[in-house]
Amino acid sequence: MERRVVVTGLGIISPLGIGIKENWQALCEGRSGIGPITRFDTTEYETKIAGEVKNFDPTSFLDRKEARKMDPFIHYALAAGIMAMEDSRLKIDQSNAERVGVLVGAGLGGLTTIEKYHSLLLKEGPKKLSPFFIPMLIVNLAPGQISIFFGAKGPNSSVVTACATGNHSIGEAYKIIQRGDADAMIAGGAESTITPLAIGGFNAMKALSTRNEEPQKASRPFEKDRDGFVIAEGAGILILEELSHAVKRNAKIYAEIIGYGCNADAYHIAAPSPNGEGAARCMEITLKAAGIPYSEVDYINAHGTSTPLNDLAETMALKTVFKEQVKKLMVSSTKSMTGHLLGASGGVEAVFTILTIKEGIVPPTINYEVPDPECDLDYVPNVARKAKVRVAMSNSFGFGGTNAALVFKEFTS
Repeated sequence: MERRVVVTGLGIISPLGIGIKENWQALCEGRSGIGPITRFDTTEYETKIAGEVKNFDPTSFLDRKEARKMDPFIHYALAAGIMAMEDSRLKIDQSNAERVGVLVGAGLGGLTTIEKYHSLLLKEGPKKLSPFFIPMLIVNLAPGQISIFFGAKGPNSSVVTACATGNHSIGEAYKIIQRGDADAMIAGGAESTITPLAIGGFNAMKALSTRNEEPQKASRPFEKDRDGFVIAEGAGILILEELSHAVKRNAKIYAEIIGYGCNADAYHIAAPSPNGEGAARCMEITLKAAGIPYSEVDYINAHGTSTPLNDLAETMALKTVFKEQVKKLMVSSTKSMTGHLLGASGGVEAVFTILTIKEGIVPPTINYEVPDPECDLDYVPNVARKAKVRVAMSNSFGFGGTNAALVFKEFTS
């Protein structure tokens, strides 16, 4: 019999706030975290807006000297990890250190650090580079720093799968516990790439919204006038535990994770496969892994990026998978409020999906003003909805045609 895995802690940093309370309140009120970019001069850029994290001080979580050795994406990962561990009240000591692991990824890693030190190199030469330059930027230093901070000596790894990173990280951590290689995992995603190179690069792909005059209305998933995604930053971290391990220490249980699936479109580096074929297969794989029929799913936290192709493909995929049930399904994109956190999005959206089950409130898709006739599902438009959610799925799809989905269920002993 496979080991059951439950969620006992949540940590989150997003454009909506720092911590569960701030984020959930903003989400339920339908507030946007999008605003003008403040990190650099955007005069020459087509896109001048993003979902920046506000009022974050890394020294609230770690020593000032240590903070200087880390890129912002690691600051977010470690801070969200600390919040999740405090929430779970899981203690790591000699008795269990080798049975607790960390699996946290990022899509682009330390781009802020790369740009900063490349500029310094060109101006002042190689002797000005910091000895911490490399450890600041590589993706696996997010789980590395978390493991060092807590003394977690179990499996330690990173997933890097663009916008599917957070889901893959949580899913693989779930599998590690399920097969008995750990009893608890700190898992999720982090990102901080609101930088000149990232904005310029995504603009070159025509991927970003240019609704600069109305930042809070720029992210509008599934809506007719959507014109691209809004880049954002932050981190979402879960504490996953084997059920008896959690029960033994009388842990608070938010939800149970019952399914994880992943696959590939094998179609295009950036565009989804026609009719959302790859996404549909991914959801079907996940439901099979969860051992439940599609009719049991109450809510989908959609990938819903606010790009014309992605939102249509995901809608078509949902119709393929959920058949006659699809019109009864509640579907919402919390990216309408947070923007797209790239490698952190799956982690942040897993937190939101779990809270939806726990609190009985479905977050809305805001900025849904003009319906798209081709996107015709119940996207919980503009206003949060009180509803009993027993089973929920969270979707994430990334460049390279990589797909990952998670299924969470209301916990019952």
